[in-house]
Amino acid sequence: MAIRCIVFDIGGVLVELKGIATMLGWMRNPSDEAGLWRAWLGSPAVRDYERGRIDAGEFAAGVVEDFGLSVTPEQFLAGFADWPSGPLPGAHELLRDVRTDVMRATLSNSNALHWSRIMHEMAFESYFDHHFASHLIDRIKPDHDVFAHVIQALGVRPDEMLFVDDNAINIDAARRCGLTAYRCAGPGEARARLAAAGLLTSSGA
Repeated sequence: MAIRCIVFDIGGVLVELKGIATMLGWMRNPSDEAGLWRAWLGSPAVRDYERGRIDAGEFAAGVVEDFGLSVTPEQFLAGFADWPSGPLPGAHELLRDVRTDVMRATLSNSNALHWSRIMHEMAFESYFDHHFASHLIDRIKPDHDVFAHVIQALGVRPDEMLFVDDNAINIDAARRCGLTAYRCAGPGEARARLAAAGLLTSSGA
């Protein structure tokens, strides 16, 4: 089937996340970046906050405990608020170059602290036809039900969707749900994948 919709992760694909090194430095039992993300996606506090089920204070206290951080919840939360530092170079240009007959959607594990900044301050909202932010839909990657929700909401078949994310765990989950999915770290890698699939305008390929 032809691809009718491209679904973009935001952090690490379109927006730079700058807090990873700081978070690793706060951990009493150090990990690498891949290990941090595996733990992050499995943390009860993270999952509850990014599904909109707890407030920022409960989230911060839970993360400090879950990850054994050497800072207070207040210090963690102050740093966490600034994790999204801005659009990655070429992000807006990539979205402008997507063919006009192809739907564009976001699928992001996000939260109230970050979402408004990304959509408005970083000017991403208008580039998409649909948004699926975890804290607004009470579903989170890499769970199966978040992909099922997006498929149903968009009214497309799984094999009519192409999903790009910078996290291998999410890519594997999407593929198990029947989506075409590629791990892309930044707009350059995403552009190469979309161009190869014929999803960009001739000027953007």
